[in-house]
Amino acid sequence: MPRRDLAVIRTTLLVGLLLASAAGCVVVASPPAGQPTAVPSVAASATAPAPPAEMATPLPPAPPAPPAPPAPPTPTDVPTLTPTAPPTPTATEVPPTEEPTALPGPTPDGVCRRLRVPILMYHYISAAPAGANAVRTDLSLPPEKFEEQLAYLEANGYTSVSLEDLARALQQGTPLPDKPVILTFDDGYRDHYTEAFPALARHGFTGTFFVVTGYLDEERPEYLSWEQATEMHEAGMDIASHTFTHPDLRNQTVDYLVWQILGSKEAIEARTGEPVRFFCYPVGLYDAQVIEVLKALNFWGAVVTSQGLDHTNDDLFTLQRVRVHGNYGAWELAMALEYLANVSEENAPCTMTP
Repeated sequence: MPRRDLAVIRTTLLVGLLLASAAGCVVVASPPAGQPTAVPSVAASATAPAPPAEMATPLPPAPPAPPAPPAPPTPTDVPTLTPTAPPTPTATEVPPTEEPTALPGPTPDGVCRRLRVPILMYHYISAAPAGANAVRTDLSLPPEKFEEQLAYLEANGYTSVSLEDLARALQQGTPLPDKPVILTFDDGYRDHYTEAFPALARHGFTGTFFVVTGYLDEERPEYLSWEQATEMHEAGMDIASHTFTHPDLRNQTVDYLVWQILGSKEAIEARTGEPVRFFCYPVGLYDAQVIEVLKALNFWGAVVTSQGLDHTNDDLFTLQRVRVHGNYGAWELAMALEYLANVSEENAPCTMTP
């Protein structure tokens, strides 16, 4: 190679190295065309130092992980409310309303008895209205005369008893007071409440009131109301049956008798809450079939209008009474009792139907 060319190459190489040194880099000159490329060996000191590695900046500590949200409740976490049917009330939770039960008569002990017990029979306890006929006048006892009779009975040692007391005495020998008397009132008139009821209370007596229940249902002003009858019962008076419409019961069908008798009985029991055990034949009329129906309906006995003082086991459904007329005061009542005592059969032999 000519010297001139070598000088040029050296000069070029030197300039390149100086420039590279100034720039901090190594420039490799390209060889002229056709010349092999020489890779100069560059000393380590000639190599530009690598930029210093950047210091790793420490990362701040990771924040604590937030608590995991609670898992949504499963169906088992929340109890399912199942509707429960309310308990069915039982008889022990609500006491049942007691209904009166008509019981058969007291069981006879087999002893035949005859007892003397006056059963007084009253109708109106009021003066007869003007122009009243003889029947109405005879049935009407003025209140002052009734008061006089009660005073006489009280002063002479009489004690009022009930028809039930009489039945038990006849059938079972239940003792009665020394001078028993039974006071009965037919038809259920209004003056039984306004006059008879307070007078009985003043003298310490009780009475049996036979009511026609259809008249009470109709609220007839001349008869008792159901409220009055109930009040009397609660005060110790007996309310008993005198049929539904006060008909003649003879020669009637069984169905008709049941309607008249049982209908009246149940109407009274519904108000008083106690069994009705005694009956009064309208106008005192009856036949054998009426008595059989009464027995089948668990009545204990019945009263008639015929007069007498003595009673036996066999005549509980034909109990005789003492009619109190409208003109009777204390003296007339005493005379009537004495007369019936004289004509009675107190000492007659007692007989019982087998």
